[in-house]
Amino acid sequence: MTINADVTQPRRNKQSAVVADTFKLECGAFEFRNDCVQFTFQFIRVFVYGLELAAPLLIFLALLIVVLGQIVGLRESWNRFDSLYWSFITATTVGYGDIRPLRKLSKTFSILIALTGMIFTGIIVALAINAASTAFSSVHDGTDPKTAMEKQL
Repeated sequence: MTINADVTQPRRNKQSAVVADTFKLECGAFEFRNDCVQFTFQFIRVFVYGLELAAPLLIFLALLIVVLGQIVGLRESWNRFDSLYWSFITATTVGYGDIRPLRKLSKTFSILIALTGMIFTGIIVALAINAASTAFSSVHDGTDPKTAMEKQL
């Protein structure tokens, strides 16, 4: 984010009174004082709305990750917490390598967990990008972001 400061020198009006210095901060393409704050609140509003719409799918994917992780944990004789930890580390594709499956079916499930995690992450990233573009458009055009998002659906 680039912040440009434009400070103008004092001017005198017709009555020779000093007009106060103006200090204008710009945030990208709009004024900092109003538009950046408005953009932030509208982004949060649209992002939360998108999460509400996608919640059933996101919950299903998270439960699938947990269930597959527990199945792998049972096959590999891990405790439940280690299975949960491993499944989310695998789903986020971090993969520390401190716990790893040794059996062939467990390795197959780890691939499914990783793919499911990428889908889960992709949905959240897509919602964030959509929220940012909708909020930017609404601030730029002066429209309601929720109405703009509903028109897209």
